[in-house]
Amino acid sequence: MPIFKLGLLISVALMLGACMTQPKPSDPVQPREFRLSDVAKSDVDMAAEVAVKQWRSYLREIAEKLYLRNPNQLRRSDQPTLTAQQAAARLIKADGDLPQIKTAKSSDKVSLAFDPLFTGDRVAAFVGGLYGMYKTTYGNDGEFFMHHEFDPQKLYYLARNTEIADWQLRNKRDETGRLFLISHGDAKVGVNLTFSRLFGKLIGMNDLFAEVVADTTNRTIKNVIQGFASAVFFPI
Repeated sequence: MPIFKLGLLISVALMLGACMTQPKPSDPVQPREFRLSDVAKSDVDMAAEVAVKQWRSYLREIAEKLYLRNPNQLRRSDQPTLTAQQAAARLIKADGDLPQIKTAKSSDKVSLAFDPLFTGDRVAAFVGGLYGMYKTTYGNDGEFFMHHEFDPQKLYYLARNTEIADWQLRNKRDETGRLFLISHGDAKVGVNLTFSRLFGKLIGMNDLFAEVVADTTNRTIKNVIQGFASAVFFPI
């Protein structure tokens, strides 16, 4: 790029940043900070970055709440002295890939959480598997530019996989009839609606983003219907 064009681009970017109204610390919604690299991003790219930030936060919250409701899983991990908050943060920082979970495929990790023979940390397997699906679908990156292409069909499948995982979490039981992981709860252990809220946000976010990508790229999403009890994870 010629030097004068680069200089003009930088000047425009700086002026745009200076003209933005600065938010107050007390404002409930804080806008995203403008960066010079943003000029090389489309609206879809910036929306994807927000989505990545959100699903990482939601998965961390799910992991923390699962550890709180299933403290025995902390004792089964490779670092049993961590608190629920520390274990959840560690799992997300490791991109859901802890050394104790040897399975490579993300869908197999989720299934491992409900395997009666598995003796490791079921929370790490469940959330780590979901994290792997999300990371693969969004392109293994947290920052996107105009050359990046999103697949609306995979985003749609990710939403369906999240529904399947949520169903398994609520219904999978061992041979004695006990849930592998206590989450949403029932009359006996107490109902926790937080999980339904978090999974609902994940599903809705992916469905919406899939529609946005399909609309901006003139692509069609193939809808599927299947029963959760017999459903298998879609390959992404």
